[in-house]
Amino acid sequence: MRDNSIGIGLLGLGTIGTGVYKLLRENASWISQRAGNKLVIKKVLERDQEKALQLGVPSEELANNIEEVLADPEVQIVVELLGGMEPARTYIHDALSRGKHVVTANKDVVSTHGKELFEAADAGKADLYFEASVGGGIPIIRALKESLGANKIENVIGIVNGTTNYILTRMSEENIGFSTVLQAAQDAGYAEADPIADIEGHDAARKIAILASIAFNSRVTPADVFVEGITKITTEDINYARELGYVIKLLAIARECNEGIEVRVHPAFLPQNHPLAAVKGVFNAIYICGDAVGETMFYGQGAGAMPTASAVVGDLMEIVRNLESGSISRLPCSCYLDEEILSIGQVSTKYYLRLIVKDKPGVMASITGILGNHQVSIGSMIQKRTLTVNEDKMAEIVIVTHQVLEQDMRDALAVVKGLSCLGSIENVIRVEEE
Repeated sequence: MRDNSIGIGLLGLGTIGTGVYKLLRENASWISQRAGNKLVIKKVLERDQEKALQLGVPSEELANNIEEVLADPEVQIVVELLGGMEPARTYIHDALSRGKHVVTANKDVVSTHGKELFEAADAGKADLYFEASVGGGIPIIRALKESLGANKIENVIGIVNGTTNYILTRMSEENIGFSTVLQAAQDAGYAEADPIADIEGHDAARKIAILASIAFNSRVTPADVFVEGITKITTEDINYARELGYVIKLLAIARECNEGIEVRVHPAFLPQNHPLAAVKGVFNAIYICGDAVGETMFYGQGAGAMPTASAVVGDLMEIVRNLESGSISRLPCSCYLDEEILSIGQVSTKYYLRLIVKDKPGVMASITGILGNHQVSIGSMIQKRTLTVNEDKMAEIVIVTHQVLEQDMRDALAVVKGLSCLGSIENVIRVEEE
C-alpha cells in the first residue's frame, strides 16, 4: 500500500452521509488495505454544521460552499449524498467536468440525467460510480456491468422499494388495511412523512430505469416507465391472491422482446413458488434471467445508513484501485443502443379482475361476451360472495384471464364499464408468471 492518500469531498451528512463518514472512520485500516491506498476525507459540505461537529468532523474540514470542495486540489473524489435533483445534479456535473471522480447514491439524478453526466465524466476524464442508487447494499450495478456482462439479459424483475414491500407484507400477514399499515410504517420510520414517491411507485420506477439501461444497453429514463402504485390494493385482493396460489408484490419489471423493451412498475400477482414471493418486510431483491447464467437473484437490505454506505464505500475503493492502476473510465456508459420503449398497451400479461355486478341471470354471459369480443380469454371465473348495495342484490366476481394484450384488456373494460348490470370494477391487477 502506498503512503500517499486519496482525498475525498463529502457532500451531505444525512442518513447515508453519516453512515459513510462512520464506515470510513471505523473500518479505515482494512478499507485502505483492500483499496491499496488511504481514503481521507478532506472536505465536508453540510448545511447543518453543528450536526457535523457533533459527528466528529473537524472544523477545518467543513466547507461553506461547493466551490471550496471542487477547488481543493487535494479532493480527488466527490461523494454526493445530498439527494434530490438540484443542486445535486449541478454539483455532480461540475465535479466531473473538473476531473473529480464522483460516487453518488442519487437515483433521481442518475436515472434522469445519466447520459449528460457520463458525457461530463468522459470530457473530464473522470469516473462516475453509482452502485448505491439501486438496492442499497445489494451489489447489483457492478454485477450487471461486469459479472453478467457476457449474458444477453432477458429480463430484470425486482422488489426495489422496501416501504411498499413492508406494507404489502403486513397487509398479507396480519390482514389489515393499507391506510393502517402505512401509518405504522411512518411511525416506524420505514415510510416518509410524504410517502407518495414510494407508494405510487415512482421510487421503483427510477431504479428500474437505471437497471434497464444497463441490462439492455439502451437509455431508459423514468419518463419511459409505466407506473402504478399500491394504494388500491385491499385485503380482499390479497386474500383472493392467496387462495389462487399467488402473493401480491410491487414489481419493477424490465424485459426485452423482439419489438423493443418493456419497462413497468405496478402491483402484480406473483406465484407463491417464485423466488421473489418469499422476499418480505423492508428487504429488496432483484431477479435476473440471462441466456448463459440462467436465473439468479440478488437479495439484501435495500436502504438504511450502513447498507447503503457499504455500497458507497465499495465504489470509493474501486475508484482508488482505478487510480492506482491508471485505468480511469474502465466502466463507462454502456448505452450504445437506441431500442424502442414499448407502451403499456403493447405489453401482454394475465389479469386478475374483481367486479361487483347485479346478481341476476345473463350477467356472466354479458361480461364474458364482451371480453371474448376483445380477444380476452378467461382462465377462471368464480363468484365469491353476495352483498346488498342500495337495496340491489349484488355478486362479487373474480376473473383470471389468459395472456392478453393490455390494450385489448383496456378496450374490453371500457365497454364493461357501460353495462347497466355493473356495480363497480373493484380492481384490475396484472399476473406475472413468466
